Amino acid sequence: MSRTLPVQKNDILDIVFEDLTHEGSGVAKVEGYPLFIPNGLPGEKAKVKVVKTNKNFGFGRLLELQEKSPYRVEAPCPIYKECGGCQLQHLNYEGQLLVKHKHVQDVLERIGKIDAVVHPTIGMNEPWRYRNKAQVPIGEQEGGLIGGFYQQRSHQIINMEACLIQQEENDDVVRKVKEICQKYGVKAYNEERHKGELRHIMVRRGLVTGEMMIVLITRTNEITNKNKVVDEIAAEISGLKSIIHNVNNKKTNVIMGDITNVLWGQETITDYIGDVKFAISARSFYQVNPEQTKVLYDKALEYANLQGEENVIDAYCGIGTISLFLAKKAKKVFGVEIVPQAIEDAGKNALLNDIHNVDFAVGKAEEVIPNWYKEGNTADVLVVDPPRKGCDEALLQTIIAMKPKKVVYVSCNPATLARDLRVLEDGGYKTLEVQPVDMFPQTMHVEAVAQLVLSV
Repeated sequence: MSRTLPVQKNDILDIVFEDLTHEGSGVAKVEGYPLFIPNGLPGEKAKVKVVKTNKNFGFGRLLELQEKSPYRVEAPCPIYKECGGCQLQHLNYEGQLLVKHKHVQDVLERIGKIDAVVHPTIGMNEPWRYRNKAQVPIGEQEGGLIGGFYQQRSHQIINMEACLIQQEENDDVVRKVKEICQKYGVKAYNEERHKGELRHIMVRRGLVTGEMMIVLITRTNEITNKNKVVDEIAAEISGLKSIIHNVNNKKTNVIMGDITNVLWGQETITDYIGDVKFAISARSFYQVNPEQTKVLYDKALEYANLQGEENVIDAYCGIGTISLFLAKKAKKVFGVEIVPQAIEDAGKNALLNDIHNVDFAVGKAEEVIPNWYKEGNTADVLVVDPPRKGCDEALLQTIIAMKPKKVVYVSCNPATLARDLRVLEDGGYKTLEVQPVDMFPQTMHVEAVAQLVLSV
């Protein structure tokens, strides 16, 4: 006999919000049954309507706030409720940092059964206008080009003149490029019909250097009136170092395609994180918030506590960002990354900084590092910075077998961090402390750095 749910569709309920989901919806429980309701904040009392029920959870709509959170604010962005880019603009910044700390702490305890100090989240002095990269989908409305963000859970473009988490200069550039493309008859890509040209406009800007790159991403190999478009963009935009054309002719949600050509200027721009210089190409992975990236890497470096005699392995090294920070303090650093272009960039960045005690290898960390171990190569300190899915089991088991004295785990997903820390603790490591860092204010995302030491 099936269990009767404590709520039914269309029920009107008085509830108290207890938590937030990873999408920023409020969580309330009725006899242990979770309801997910947009725009609710922890501690608030509200009247809600149940709109959908599943076996294990349901969804509701906020009808009336009866008691507001002291952290609630009016979202400053005019398209906040339509746009899917931010989830927390209705929560003030102090409240955001508290929510992110609680999220990391709760997940570590619940999933990983980890007993470690979780420090308060390190936030930004100015939690707006921090993104150094804009990638804006382009559409057409009443015959004119529009650009913005996709509406939540849809591919409908919300036209946007300004994004409050992007650098203002990038907003201005996107607006100008749209106008120039419109002037010269460049048509927007139509996703449903797979027709038209311009899919996205991407702008990358060096936070320290101010150097700027514009990338025009099209379905077609050619751009209408290309020379006129390029000449006018180059003439109109100051600080511009590079105009790139990327071709993506596939029916896909992936933004960039395989063909990339320089239309004007140089192939890369440069920027600094701390005193390390990076060359950034159109397809380079480079953190969108360099200011907080430095905070994150400084904490990783502090946890590694290098004395100059250590061999260090940096798994998932990307374009060498953490590797080059580590190399300044270590005897030797070995970086591994699956993306060949990233490893090529990492090598260039090492030369750019005159750093010679690093070696980079292409391949899966879970395959390359076990092979190194079989060949007798070990590490005193091992740093991992995996994607959201966390570390592969084979890599975790190699770490346990290799027994580096310290492991520094940089994470963009607290749930997989908790899971992986449990495996490492069961293998003889002890998690000493975890530091959440807010890389993406106004969103639910939180990064964290964990320090582990060998305890057996």
